[in-house]
Amino acid sequence: MTSAGPDADGERRTGPDTAGVVVLGACAVWPLITAAAGGGRPEGMLLAVLAVAAGYAAGRIGGALLPVAAPCAGALAGVGLTVTVPHLAPGPQITPPLGHAGATAAVLTLSAGAACCAAWAASAPAVRWALRLLAAGVAVTAAVLGSLTGCVAGAAVLLWSLAVGRIRHRGPAVGALAVAAAGVTGLTWAVAGNAVPEGLAASLEGRLTPHRVGLWRDALGMARDHAGLGVGPGRFGELSATSGQSPLSDGKPHSAPLQLAAEQGVAGPALLALVFGWLLYALWRSPRSTPVVLTAGAALTVLAALAAVGNALSFTAVSAGGGLLAGLATSRPFTDDTAHRAVAARPRGDRPTP
Repeated sequence: MTSAGPDADGERRTGPDTAGVVVLGACAVWPLITAAAGGGRPEGMLLAVLAVAAGYAAGRIGGALLPVAAPCAGALAGVGLTVTVPHLAPGPQITPPLGHAGATAAVLTLSAGAACCAAWAASAPAVRWALRLLAAGVAVTAAVLGSLTGCVAGAAVLLWSLAVGRIRHRGPAVGALAVAAAGVTGLTWAVAGNAVPEGLAASLEGRLTPHRVGLWRDALGMARDHAGLGVGPGRFGELSATSGQSPLSDGKPHSAPLQLAAEQGVAGPALLALVFGWLLYALWRSPRSTPVVLTAGAALTVLAALAAVGNALSFTAVSAGGGLLAGLATSRPFTDDTAHRAVAARPRGDRPTP
């Protein structure tokens, strides 16, 4: 059993890695196909794919070398980014552009998740509590920056991380995260298609603003008319009447699934769903402890929800941060390999085990 450990671990990691290469490759190729067919600018999608891949690779390396320090540094970097970069934080503007507040909430949520992952990776109780205080400080920072969504999301990730400490079987919890993300996405499509009750629709439209709901409906209309290849990457702003009526509009529908459906056809949101499914699958097969896996999964699920109702994935820092957190939570620290070799070399009876 001991000698089969490394081989089993290698087989366990080959599947998620292979799936990731295939899925990210498809996400890079499909925008090129749709741009060639209908025009448009695929550079934004290609940059997002590159950011996810680079972040994931950096997370795998950092998590293997420094399982505690690497996620802690990532959390601090996320907080520093939201404080120092004005294009991420809402700032003092009375009416900030749509999406900036979502990007702030997304980065701070990922930062809280990274701090909680570092806490579970630490062995000393004092260090664990210090890192959890860092996660709480991230939520407080979100409140100070005026991001109520970021404050609530960061606190939710921290509470979830504390609650999953006793969970031993990660499969049902990972499935619940997938259902939650699908539920938020489905509600977004229902609002765009006028498929929710009037009372609920009025309440949601009041919170989301009529302008954003109008953008969603324009995107859904384009998806219905151009279901095969879409209107072309980056062309939503040119064809959306709602977008043209607002001087603050950035030419995006502020919903990643609806934007991909409008610009790249039905294959666009399907590929986005595959990316999220791949991340959850990689977390499920991860060699890291279950609390680390479920904490990262919760932060990525919140990111998926923010992307469904906002413009968070339009920011390269958010895409890279999501890939980084996933890479940290799926890495195998070298300290684990050293401990495994020490156990394998422990003598049994009179003979050492090779």
